Amino acid sequence: MKEIAELYKSNDEAAAKTIERLCFFFGKATSVITNMLDPDVIVVGGGVGNIDALYTKGIESLRKHIFNNRLDVPVLKPSLGDSAGVFGAAALAADTKVNLKLKD
Repeated sequence: MKEIAELYKSNDEAAAKTIERLCFFFGKATSVITNMLDPDVIVVGGGVGNIDALYTKGIESLRKHIFNNRLDVPVLKPSLGDSAGVFGAAALAADTKVNLKLKD
């Protein structure tokens, strides 16, 4: 996805179509979650969270698909970036190690 995002920035036609499709379906899919759960915040994780168009065109698509006439939920990049999964795994491993020691 990183390569497509870079090509999109350099005005590649195929990359532009891909990003446009991503943003459309991001808004459509996220609207389902927003309509059903009414979250306080939406954090877009993984490599997709680094695509700036999601925070403009993707949010426009979300606005078009939600039931409400306004979008109140913030859509954010993860504060840990792509490393959130690594931090989570490390925390889980550390917690498991502590729990294993306590059980002995």
